[in-house]
Amino acid sequence: MGPWFIEPLAHDDINDVLALEEASFTNPWTRAMYLAELENCSVSFCFIARNADRKAVGFCSFWLVVDELHINNLAVLPEFRRTGIASMLMAFVTRKGIGLGARRATLEVRRSNEAARLLYEGLGFAVTGVRPAYYSKPVEDALILWCEGLSDSVR
Repeated sequence: MGPWFIEPLAHDDINDVLALEEASFTNPWTRAMYLAELENCSVSFCFIARNADRKAVGFCSFWLVVDELHINNLAVLPEFRRTGIASMLMAFVTRKGIGLGARRATLEVRRSNEAARLLYEGLGFAVTGVRPAYYSKPVEDALILWCEGLSDSVR
């Protein structure tokens, strides 16, 4: 596996991200949503991970709101999970966020997604709350995670 390359999402990459969404989420974002994200470039950022063959294997999107990094989506193709791509993407976007002035980060994760929760906790995030019935298809609570002091926690 690897090497992996991370680059900013471009309009030409949207089909790749939509395929990653479909493979990863029961309620994926739409093309229109990603086009809107690309237009809102002062707040919205998205990065795609590719392998040596240029195949899109993962992506991560975030918003920067004042000094907070809001991780919106993180996905890796099922056949490439547990290879370090998610950790690499998280480290990359965290460093990018710090460079843009972020001091802390937040995200939501399905209560049942133990693998993701363990990944995030291993990266310095802690569960701080619950959003009841946040997700649909199926309806499920979201755990709210925060990572304070980003510059101290980046690995």
